[in-house]
Amino acid sequence: MEKKILYSAVQPSGNLTIGNYAGAIRNWVQLQNENDCFYAIANMHAITVRQEPAELRRHTLELAALYIACGIDPEKCALYVQSQVPQHAELMWVLNTITYVGEMNRMTQFKDKSQKHADNINMGLMDYPVLMAADILLYQADLVPVGHDQKQHVEIARDIAIRFNNRYGETFRVPEPLIMKSGAKIASLQEPTKKMSKSDENINACIYMSDDKDTVIRKFKRAVTDSDNEIRISDEKPGITNLLTIYATFTGKTVEEAEKEFAGKGYGDFKLAVGEAVADALAPIQAEQKKLLADKTYLTGVLASGAERAYKAARKTLSKVYRKVGFYQGE
Repeated sequence: MEKKILYSAVQPSGNLTIGNYAGAIRNWVQLQNENDCFYAIANMHAITVRQEPAELRRHTLELAALYIACGIDPEKCALYVQSQVPQHAELMWVLNTITYVGEMNRMTQFKDKSQKHADNINMGLMDYPVLMAADILLYQADLVPVGHDQKQHVEIARDIAIRFNNRYGETFRVPEPLIMKSGAKIASLQEPTKKMSKSDENINACIYMSDDKDTVIRKFKRAVTDSDNEIRISDEKPGITNLLTIYATFTGKTVEEAEKEFAGKGYGDFKLAVGEAVADALAPIQAEQKKLLADKTYLTGVLASGAERAYKAARKTLSKVYRKVGFYQGE
C-alpha cells in the first residue's frame, strides 16, 4: 500500500514549549513510520516578524537538533530548512495570482499578529497563508497535521488547490487536515483558558523545551489553580485540568489515571509531581540536543540531504505548475 504524503513545519523563532512538543513534534515521530513525511524548519515564515539574523540562524540549528533528539529520523523523512528549497517562494508567487485580498484579510492569524505587531504590518504577514499553501501543495501532501488554531490555513490551502485545478486542470492533491487527538492542547500555566504559547510575555506561563529542572519545578509551583483543593477534571477547574493533562502526557498515563493517583492529595504535592515528571522527560532530550549541536558537520549534512530530497519533489510540482500557467521553460 502506497504511503500517504505528509507535510508539517515549525518556525525557528525562539524556544519551543512543551505544548509544541506534545501537540506536534511527538506526534511526528509516530507519523514518520506510517507516511512519507516532509518536515520543514519554516524560517521564511519566521521573518514575517522581525528577527535578529544571527539568532535566527542559531535557532534553526537548535530546532533541527531538537527534532532529531525528540526522535525524528532523517533516514525516514525529509528534514530540511524551508529557505534552502527555493520552490516554496516560487510557487507562492504563482498562487498569489489566484488568491484574493479579501480572503487574506479574513485570516484570524493576520488579525491577531497585526494587533501584536502594529508597527510592522508587512505584506509577508498578510501573505503568510499563501506561503503555507505553497509549502503544502509543493509536495502533493495528502495530510497536514495541525492544531485547531491552524485548521483555517489548511482550509485556505484546499481552496487555492481546488481553484487552481479548476482553472488550469488537475495539478494539486487537495490536502486534508490531520487533527491530532492526544496532547493537542496544553494551556498556559498562568492563564489556563488560553493555549500555551512560546511568544507569551509572561515566562512563567510556558515550559520551554530548554528549561532546566529547577526552572521547570519553579514554574509549576507558580501555576494558577483554584481555591477548592480538589484534584479533578472539570471545566470549572481549567488550571487543575491542564496540569492533569500535562502529567498524563509526560507519564503515558490517562488523565483519569492521573486524577485517581492524586485523589485526596494537596495542590503543592501535585504541582511538584507534575514538574518532576516533565523535567525527567525533558532531560534526555536536552542531553541529546546538546550532543547534536556539538557536531555541526553532522547537522549540516542532515539538512543538506533533507533539502535535496525536498528539492526533487518540489521541482517536479513546480515544473508542472509552470507548464500549466504557460511559463516558457525552454525545450
